[in-house]
Amino acid sequence: MNKPTLLLLHGALGAGEQFAPLVPLLRDRFDLHWLDFAGHGARPLRAPGFSMEHFGENVRDYLREHGMARAHFFGYSMGGYVACTLALSHPEVVMSITTLGTKFYWDAETAAREVGRLDPQQIAAKVPHFAQALAARHTATGWEAVLSQTRDLLLALGERGGLRPGAVAGLAPRMRICQGDRDATVTVGESSEMARALPHGELEVLPGTPHEFERVPLARLAYTLTDFFTAE
Repeated sequence: MNKPTLLLLHGALGAGEQFAPLVPLLRDRFDLHWLDFAGHGARPLRAPGFSMEHFGENVRDYLREHGMARAHFFGYSMGGYVACTLALSHPEVVMSITTLGTKFYWDAETAAREVGRLDPQQIAAKVPHFAQALAARHTATGWEAVLSQTRDLLLALGERGGLRPGAVAGLAPRMRICQGDRDATVTVGESSEMARALPHGELEVLPGTPHEFERVPLARLAYTLTDFFTAE
């Protein structure tokens, strides 16, 4: 039996290697793939810099390079936003989507608050272990450049307003929006509203789950991904 093709999309400040602990829990059921968005991990940054549309093109390039016409997508945080952006612009390549901890609603105030957490000097001084982890992860562009580009990306989202229910009402793929009950970045109300706006959307609140991927109960996440992507 052919396994469903599942492409894993990482979050902001992350890289494909973020999913290493999750892969053993899924590999028996899926043909698994993952990538680094441009400027993240070992992938160099190229013009025009960070944008959801550019990251969507990274995904399309990956599909073409690996001879895949379509795939299922799991997007963590920013990765979920990229998957939705891709489904809006190129629905033919998206079979279904699950997101986790994806913030869809943005405004100038929210963007400014998040950008305030991305100062490299403050991170290096207050959480040096995090700075070291970022430096080890982002070997192509450098962690400080990744922070700078991410700041620009978030500010642009704040100006544009992110994705709202009206923008996703035409999304055709099946989609499950997963929300951690301890997520301090995304509200259950926001996720629920988006799920209701989707033609084939549903919401799942994961117990004991914060926003940070490193603290997500992976066995629980693997269960819901398998349940959703293998459903007829």
